[in-house]
Order: sequence, then C-alpha cells, then structure tokens
Amino acid sequence: MSLGKNLQFLRRMSNGMTQEELAEKMQVSRQTISKWELDAVCPDPGKVQELCQLFSCKMDDLVRGDMDVCDKSFINIRVETVEAFRYVRYEVISPDPETDAISHVKEWARSCGEEHPLIIGWDFPFLSQEQVNVFHMHGYAAAWVLPEDAAPEGDHWKIISQDRQKYAVVTIVDPFIEPFRTIPNAYKTLMAYMRLNRLEHLEDKDVIACFEREYNRDSTDYMDVYIAVK
Repeated sequence: MSLGKNLQFLRRMSNGMTQEELAEKMQVSRQTISKWELDAVCPDPGKVQELCQLFSCKMDDLVRGDMDVCDKSFINIRVETVEAFRYVRYEVISPDPETDAISHVKEWARSCGEEHPLIIGWDFPFLSQEQVNVFHMHGYAAAWVLPEDAAPEGDHWKIISQDRQKYAVVTIVDPFIEPFRTIPNAYKTLMAYMRLNRLEHLEDKDVIACFEREYNRDSTDYMDVYIAVK
C-alpha cells in the first residue's frame, strides 16, 4: 500500500473530508494534496508528521501500512440514531449458532403471527477455550425487534427494552458472497471511521454494543453493521 492510498482512505473516513478541506488544514494547495494521493509527489517529513497528528495515526502506518480495509461492497458509512425499541433474545452455542439462533427467533415471531419479523444478531462471546478449540463451538444471539403493538405472552419470553441510542453504521452489499472477509472488514472499517472522527465506543449493559441486520431490497441482499457510540 502507498502513502497516497492511505491518505485517500483517511480523508474519506474523516466524514468525507474533501481535498480542498485537507489542503486548507495542511496549508497547501488542493493540487498538492492530489499529487500526494496519486503518489506523484511525497510530502516532506514535516508534512507527514502533521498528517499523522491530524489523523491520529502512526507514521509507519501512514507511509508503509495498508490502512484501507474498505471494500467496494461497503456503502453509506454514517452515524445513525436508533430509536428506542423492545426485543426478545435467544442465544445459542453450537457449531452453527447464527443459523440456529435466527431460525429459532423467526419461529417465535411466526408463532405470534409475524411473518416478516425484524431480526438483528450479534456474536455471543462467553465461551470456554475448550468449547472453541476442542469442540469448534461458537456463540450467537439473535433478537426479534418487536412491533409497537406486539405483546407476546408466556414464561419463555423476556422482553428487553433499549433507549434511543447513537450507532456508527456501515452497509454491506451482497454480504454473503465472501462473508468471512467482508463482515470482519466492515467492523474494522467502522472502528477506523470512529477513531478518525473521535467517536468513542459505548459499553453499557443496557445497550446492545454491536449488531447486524440483514435485509433484501430489489432482489439484492444487504447487511447493516452497527457499533454503539457515545
């Protein structure tokens, strides 16, 4: 990776900073920024230090690293406010927990007459090393986001409420073509976006720290990845 490509990535992740805006901050012309990004000209060491300070990155990462984990399938990186909602959750530890958990929650919803439930999910990390390394087990939690008028009854339902909350979000187009590459990279991209825009990750027992939502629109699959921010 080149300094120019890394600079383009950092600028794009900084709330879509333009070349003109970066030029003003660096006290150079827009043409100079363009030449840096094309690797036609290398900035002098003093300017490299200023870039590192501006983007809160290490010089070695900027000059020699491969910072751009973005993918052509990632679109619309943003901060989004998720309104308060109620949900019921099911957690599974198994060799294929995501499928198991989502299927179970969909059956819950169908038993209540909801044929098209809004399902979200996230990794469930509380496993022993034996479960992971010996039995190749993984954990996943799936949740049915309840419609306003839904009131499921029964001892097996535990309705949980979450207040209005801000999230950093990225949308993945066709997330299941290469899921083991694109989905982890989506989280890396969001973390880079948060760092560059000085957004702190929120850890609160009453807030889902991160989750994924799958949907289909016009025969195309999408996934939104969310990370809670302060």
